[in-house]
Order: sequence, then structure tokens, then C-alpha cells
Amino acid sequence: MSDLLDEASRRARQYLATLDARAVAPSPQALAALARFDGPLPEHTSSAMEVLAELDEFGSPATMASAGGRFFGFVIGGSLPVTVAASWLASAWDQNGGLVVSSPINARLEEVALDWVKGLFQLPADSAGGFVTSATAANFCALAAARHALLERAGWDVEAQGLFGAPPITVVVGEEVHASVALSMAGLGRERVVSVPCDAQGRMRLEELPAVTERTIVCVQAGNVNSGAFDPVAGICRRAREQGAWVHVDGAFGLWAAAAPARAHLARGTEEADSWATDAHKWLNVPYDSGLVFTRDAGALRAAMAVGGAYLAQAEDRIPYQYTPDFSRRARGIEVWAALRQLGRAGLADLIERTCRFAERFAQGLAQSGHRILNEVVLNQVLVSFGSAERTREVIARVQSDGTCWCGGTLWQGHTAMRISVSSWATTEADVDRSLAAILRAAEG
Repeated sequence: MSDLLDEASRRARQYLATLDARAVAPSPQALAALARFDGPLPEHTSSAMEVLAELDEFGSPATMASAGGRFFGFVIGGSLPVTVAASWLASAWDQNGGLVVSSPINARLEEVALDWVKGLFQLPADSAGGFVTSATAANFCALAAARHALLERAGWDVEAQGLFGAPPITVVVGEEVHASVALSMAGLGRERVVSVPCDAQGRMRLEELPAVTERTIVCVQAGNVNSGAFDPVAGICRRAREQGAWVHVDGAFGLWAAAAPARAHLARGTEEADSWATDAHKWLNVPYDSGLVFTRDAGALRAAMAVGGAYLAQAEDRIPYQYTPDFSRRARGIEVWAALRQLGRAGLADLIERTCRFAERFAQGLAQSGHRILNEVVLNQVLVSFGSAERTREVIARVQSDGTCWCGGTLWQGHTAMRISVSSWATTEADVDRSLAAILRAAEG
């Protein structure tokens, strides 16, 4: 075991050390070599060293170098070194994070990390939280809690009676709502929503918000996935509270702006909502997978998520599995705690501010070269057009083929655009300048 882990460490260190010298996307040859993994299940046992070597030699070249500093295709943060190390240690511990008795350390670190994040986001101290796989899962948990709370007020036990025959719930979303809101997973239906028009930055128009009732869920965005813009959450919360409606914040990456003094004004008002969803594997830069859900009504989240069993009875105040859909799961709280413990408030603020400045640097360099920036760069997202839709797609393809950096495309408010997302702790000024030069070369071709 010791020799095997030493070899895994050596190979992992070598992989990370070579990221800066390789193309961000895997080569065609590396992708073709993945055929090495095809074939039937082996009849005989292999050595662990042989398996590790095969995984590294054929798998490592076929990875996207998102752990490095020049991947800007999605909001994907590279894992902070301390979180990689914590993940290795937690994997060696082999903890089931669902129960206190199965992992006292994870249960304690979850509580600590949740309190820290609530403080960063200025959420109510007595709100409940849980560790899930992603913002999609967090949105699902929050909507399930909202569904429980609103129907309970109407005298309906949705967990016992289901949605058949239940009083109807109205869901209000912006017309640029992200697919990860998980309405269909919660049984609320993507096609039954009331859609609110948005402005030129993708923000819901407050004046267009329809009348809401005590059986309305309003889903708002903290950080539009394309532009980075925030819905007018404070105004929406005031309107909703007057009628007893529930406001949910989809803040997969944008909620972290609350932790940076110069960006915190963007998130102002989000603390007035009823539930929140975010990712830790985005801007907090912990390993995949790691999402967080919070609800103001702790009882609603627990009622929507908890399952029972005589062998599960415990006396602890907070049992982790009772706040998520997963009973058995890895101990995600350990990595989140490690990231926050090392960064502290100042380090986290610097990470967020630095990546936002790099986004601004991209936008300025592209605009100075005559290319059209489509969004107000208020966060870490940049949308750029290189002319026609066809021309923009050509530039994106050239950038991806060049390999210096990797940026994706999007369609936003009728415009085909390159989308640049700066989210990684590993990105440096040199990475930005090198990538910007590569994008401009592609645009000149």
C-alpha cells in the first residue's frame, strides 16, 4: 500500500508539473489512445502498480487541463493544493459522510464549514445547510424544501401524499433561467413556469414581476451564467415577503462575490431570500464534486430530505444525511473546510478579486483590438463577438485547436459569442496575457 500511494503521488505531481507546458485540450492522438481501455473485463487479476501505470499513461494525456491556469471554457476552478491534499487524506480515511457515527470528523467539519460559509454569505445563523454533488443537486434540495413549506401551509403533506391532487404551486423564473434550477426533478415542471423578461444583461426586470401568492416560488440568479449579472434580488424579496412567497437564489458561482468587499454589492439582498444553492468546486476551487444548499427554514429542508430507519436512530443535533438526498456519500465537508481554513477571509477575497480583474483584463485587451464585448464585465465572465456568428465560431475553433487556452461558445440574447470564464486560483497574469495573445492571433487568421 505504501509503495502504491507513493507512486500515485509521484505520478500526480508529475502531471501537475507538466500542465503549463502542454496544450489545454488533449491531442487527437491522446484521444485515440483511449481505445486502450476498451475490451472485455479481464479474466485475471492485475497488479495495482500495473493498473495505476495504465491509468496514468493513457488517461493523463486525455484529460482537459482544467487544473492549470489557462482553462476558461466553463466556470471550473482548479483545485487548490490544500484541497487536493485534503482529498487524498480523506480518501485514505474512507469516510461515509452521511452519519455522525460513521464519520465524526466529517460531521464536525461540515458544521464548521457551513457556519463559515453562512457568515461569508451573511445568511441567517440558524439556517440549515447540506453538502451535495453540485448546484443542480442544491437547487433540487432547495426547491423540495420550498415545495414542502408552501404545501404544508396549505394543509398538504407532500412527502406522504405526493403531488397528485396537491394544491398548485406557481414558479416564477427569469427568461434566462439556467437549466440547473432542476424544476423537473422537483416535479414542478419546466413548462409550467411564469417567465419574467430580462434586461440587456440578463437581469429580471423587477417591474415585470407578476403578482405572487403564498404558493409561489420565485427563482432568482446570483450571477448569470453568461454575463455574470445579478437579478434585483432585494426588490424581489420585498415583494415576495409581503405575500408569503418563497425566494430561491441560484448562485452556483455568483454567491461567492459576497466574500469579496469590492464585489459584495452585487450580492446585496441575496441574504433576504429563503434558500440558496452554490458550488464549492467553482470559485472556492475544491475538487469535484461539491455543492452546497442552504434554507432559512431548517425544518423544511430536513422534512424534504430525511429518511428513517430504526438502525439510523441517533441523538446528535445534526445528522448530515438528513439535509441531502444522499445517505451514503463521500465526506465533502473536509475539502471545503480545508479551503476556507487555508484561505481565510482575506485569501478568499483575493481569489475572487484577482479572477475578476483577469476577466476585465481579457475584456479590455479584446475591446482595444476592436472586438465587441457583449456584457458589462462585473464579475468573472466575458462575452465577446468577433463579428458574424460564423466568424465567431471559427475563432473559437481556432483557439481550441491552438491549445494555448480553451474557451467555449455560447448563444446569448441572439448573439453567438465566445465565453471566457476566469475561475481558477492557478491563473496568473502571464496566463492571461499568453491566452489573450492566442485569442487575438486566432481572430486575425
